[in-house]
Amino acid sequence: MTSVIRTSGLAKHYGRVHALDGLDLEVEKGQIHGFLGPNGAGKSTTIRVLLGLARATAGEASVFGSHPWQDAVALHRRIAYVPGDVSIWPNLSGGEAIDLMARLRSVPRRDPAYRAERERLCEAFQFDPRKKGRAYSKGNRQKVALIAAFSVPADLYILDEPTSGLDPLMEVMFRREIARVRAGGATVLLSSHILSEVEQLCDRVSIIRAGRIVESGTLAELRHLTRTEVSFEGTDAAAAGGIAGVHDIVAEEGRVRFTVDSDAVTAMLPELARRDVAGLRVNPPSLEELFLRHYGDDLAAMEAGGR
Repeated sequence: MTSVIRTSGLAKHYGRVHALDGLDLEVEKGQIHGFLGPNGAGKSTTIRVLLGLARATAGEASVFGSHPWQDAVALHRRIAYVPGDVSIWPNLSGGEAIDLMARLRSVPRRDPAYRAERERLCEAFQFDPRKKGRAYSKGNRQKVALIAAFSVPADLYILDEPTSGLDPLMEVMFRREIARVRAGGATVLLSSHILSEVEQLCDRVSIIRAGRIVESGTLAELRHLTRTEVSFEGTDAAAAGGIAGVHDIVAEEGRVRFTVDSDAVTAMLPELARRDVAGLRVNPPSLEELFLRHYGDDLAAMEAGGR
């Protein structure tokens, strides 16, 4: 497949602070690619480099095969960007701000297709475009950026915490719009710390830590690194004894529970069938578990420091 975004050994230093420290990232055409990491891991710095808003200290970065710093003007005609903290002009109405951003992407304000799409999105996101920017809440400012991004077709959507400030209903609308642009052939880089959002939307996931990618792959490829929880009806933990590869067997609340390496689940199921277990449940590991695999030590240190 064709790579839309590619970085190799990408570094960005601010004095002694290494925001990026050898980042290797690849996003293929037509993918929704999740970009995960806590605040300070380097997500926003990566996006700034890809948008040509910051110049890399070292390494390589390309977007559609072009240099994001040198070819920023041409690239921005093909990119829609939504930040996580949106500021808009206080004296412009929301509709005027959306129209201005469309004009910056060479779309006339009176273009019929644009007007129809803008109206559809305002209705879908329950947004009143007549109010002045200074009157909008954080959620409504976020809607301005989302409507501006989705109302003009783009080849690449770079979204940095795009649902920040949105209520659950609007998050559903956001997911529908992502599905729509993906069906149209667009590529999406979705930076988020909302694990459920990434899990629902993304084809592939990259986890960034201290300015480097520490894991990258499809959810199926990454889940072998965590364990699956299995449980069945019973009160005696010994009922799961002797099964190869099981860990952490406990009996509680009328169920026997244990974990097993995710790539060993298929081999374990026939043994459970031979034991005639009832009420079998198999819960695949979540993206959150995978995320905590890389940040669990940080959390433990924070908890120890708070004691």
